[in-house]
Amino acid sequence: MRGGLFSSVVQLLYPTRCPVCGEVIGKSERFCSECANSLTPFGGSFNIKGAESFSAAFEYNVKVSPAVILLKRGVCGNADYALGSALADVLRENGIAKKADVIVPVPMYRSDKRRRGYNQSALIARVMSNELDIPLAEKAVEKQRLTARQKELTRDERAVNLKNAFEVTLPQNIRGKQVLLIDDVCTTGATMSEITEILLKSGAAAVHCASCCKTPMKGT
Repeated sequence: MRGGLFSSVVQLLYPTRCPVCGEVIGKSERFCSECANSLTPFGGSFNIKGAESFSAAFEYNVKVSPAVILLKRGVCGNADYALGSALADVLRENGIAKKADVIVPVPMYRSDKRRRGYNQSALIARVMSNELDIPLAEKAVEKQRLTARQKELTRDERAVNLKNAFEVTLPQNIRGKQVLLIDDVCTTGATMSEITEILLKSGAAAVHCASCCKTPMKGT
């Protein structure tokens, strides 16, 4: 009773809001109904070098971008739950959730994480770990050096920029396991490809990549 009352008071004082438009929604809802109906499910085909599969919940466009921007600005709100639980649904539907032994989020460099206050991919991964009942190995991979912003680089420059930027620091957490690698947005796949390579070299049995949003490929 007390827990229910406390939850109701918190919801009254700090209501859950749609991460796209800001409208007040129920605490268990992801988006308001209007925004939910406006989002474009990812229906394309995309491959990450070395990975067994790639999945995404939404196509990245102006409709879903406000939720992603909240995460990247260090605000978060309901965005991690909305995006993470939507991606969890996709992985249940396509069967990848049954294959995964452990979830690993794409890491941030420590100074970037301090500036933002959190790693948005880790927040999403925590939601998915809870939703799918798959263990989370949040610190299994770390980013060892600062890199240039990927969105400012060409496809070839992105791959060079990330070379040797990541390290598997807890190989015992991924050795022999099917790893589900999580990011918020996938553009060219360079980051996931680099991390997939080092996970496999460190003994992962397989890597399945997934992101909440996938940007449209040029020309599509």
